[in-house]
Amino acid sequence: MFTCGLSLLGYVLTPPPPVTVLIMGLDSRQGEAYLARTDSVMLLGVQPNKLQVSLLSIPRDIFIRVPGYSASQRINTINLLGELEAPGTGPELLKQSLALSFNIIPTHYIRIDFRAFEAMIDAVGGVTINVPYEIVDPYFPTDDYGTMSIRFEAGSQHMNGKTALIYARTRHMDDDYRRAERQQQVVTAFARRAFNPLTWVPLLQVFYQYVDTDLTPLQLIQIAPALLLSGFQVEQLVIDRDWILPGTNGPIPNYDRLIPWLSDHFPINQ
Repeated sequence: MFTCGLSLLGYVLTPPPPVTVLIMGLDSRQGEAYLARTDSVMLLGVQPNKLQVSLLSIPRDIFIRVPGYSASQRINTINLLGELEAPGTGPELLKQSLALSFNIIPTHYIRIDFRAFEAMIDAVGGVTINVPYEIVDPYFPTDDYGTMSIRFEAGSQHMNGKTALIYARTRHMDDDYRRAERQQQVVTAFARRAFNPLTWVPLLQVFYQYVDTDLTPLQLIQIAPALLLSGFQVEQLVIDRDWILPGTNGPIPNYDRLIPWLSDHFPINQ
C-alpha cells in the first residue's frame, strides 16, 4: 500500500505526457477480420497533468475529411478504406483523418470486434449498468443476418459480455446518439471493474489475444492512475444533433462549437 501511494504521488508530481486513444468498434463477423466498417468511434483522452479523463463519441454517419480523398467520407467507412488500400492501415488512416478534421492526433489505437468486446467484459466478471428507461428492439440483428427481439427493463442490472454487447449496439428504439451514450456507459463501467487486481491476468490475456492495438502493457498501466485519482470521473460528450451541421454529402461536425470543448479535453495540434 505504501509503495502504491508513493507511485501515485510520483504520478502527480511528475505526470507522464497526455495520451489520446482512438477506440474503434468493428462491425465485423466471423471471417471478415479487420476488413470492416466501424460500428463505433471513440476518443479517450488522458491528461495526467490535469488528472482529467475524457471520452468523446463520434457517430458513424458523420462525414469528415480523409487524406488522399477529394470528398469527405463517412467516418465508419475510413477503416475499411484503409484496409482495402493495404491490410493493417485502417487505424492509421482514421487517425490521420481525425487529425485533419479535429486537430486531434491520437497517440494510440484500440481496434475491437464483437468477439473481443464480449470476452473483455466477461474477463472482468461482467458490468453493472443503470438502464435509464425500458428498451425494446424487435429487430436486433443476429450474426446470421437475421433479427431477434430484445428487451431491457429500466434500472440497475448486471450484464455479461453478450448482454452488454446487445445493450451497446441496439438503436431501433431511439437513435445512434443514444446508442453512443450506452456505449460510453459500458466503457466506464468496464473501466471500474478492470481495477480489481483479480481480473488483471485474465483481462490482459484476453486483451492481447483478441484486441488489435499498439498500446503496450506498460502504457495501459500508465493510463490507470488518472482514472483512479480523478475518482473515475470521466468527462463525456456525444456528438449529437446539437453538435452537427448539414454538409454536402451528409452531416458534418459543428467545428466552431466543438473546438472549445475539444481544446479543454484533448491536446490540440497547433
